[in-house]
Amino acid sequence: DNTGLASQPPPLSTPAFPDARREQRARRALLDEACASHRRQGEGPRRLLTASDLRHLVVDDRHGLLYCYVPKVACTNWKRVLLVLAGQAARPLDIPAGRAHAVGAFRTLDSFAPAEINRRLRTYLKFLFVREPFERLVSAYRNKFTRAYNTAFHRRYGTRIIRRHRRRPSARALRHGADVTFTEFVWYLTDPRTRRDGPFNEHWDTIHSLCHPCLIRYDVLGRYETLERDAHYLLSLASPQHPVTFPRSSRSVTTTGVAAAYFRNVSPFYQRKLFQLYRLDFALFNYSVPSYLNMG
Repeated sequence: DNTGLASQPPPLSTPAFPDARREQRARRALLDEACASHRRQGEGPRRLLTASDLRHLVVDDRHGLLYCYVPKVACTNWKRVLLVLAGQAARPLDIPAGRAHAVGAFRTLDSFAPAEINRRLRTYLKFLFVREPFERLVSAYRNKFTRAYNTAFHRRYGTRIIRRHRRRPSARALRHGADVTFTEFVWYLTDPRTRRDGPFNEHWDTIHSLCHPCLIRYDVLGRYETLERDAHYLLSLASPQHPVTFPRSSRSVTTTGVAAAYFRNVSPFYQRKLFQLYRLDFALFNYSVPSYLNMG
């Protein structure tokens, strides 16, 4: 029974980062306002957390940290940093990406008993990094559907997308699923059958579905667009005695211009449907509607 799960923030002992603290307060206030607006519109009734809401919260008991990882928002490098903090390597980039994502590399909050979940939510430093939703989505598409080595994704998702959304697919495409277009990917995401089949894959699920920012009060809200600065601030809070430098090689090449190029072939109707799916992420994390969208 998880009805007693708390989500109150611990008091933060912050070093001399007045600008960062101010910025965090401003982000927090905007998120609180967006959550309240969401609830007022009757779209997000206040509910209690359940253990299944906590599967993306990585636990670091040594440093008292809870990190909600979001794929395509530097989560590989954040996991590397947590492994360095755990004493498993000297530098983050010494750790192969596969090891950072290995099953069992981290314990997540859902694996604890309710009282232990409650204590960690109440007393640990909780942090989350977010990214402009459509840049994150295009980055996920590029990584999972345009790289030859991602055969598992091609077989699991690509074949299904092609079967449902391509007219007269070739036998090869149906077998390998390796050439899904971005437009077909958008059709798949906006198809009601997709949600009926099960939850979205974490690489394109919404940030609010993965991390529940209206139910869990995150102490630090980082942004991909200010990644190095926000990471420096977070690490100064998390481990002042054990300074870890966040890897510089973490920025994706998916920019606004790249995202715009992918959306050019998506019709206004489907742009509008896709925006509705990710609308709450835009609102909660204060991202404006992309100027390249043409929603008719």
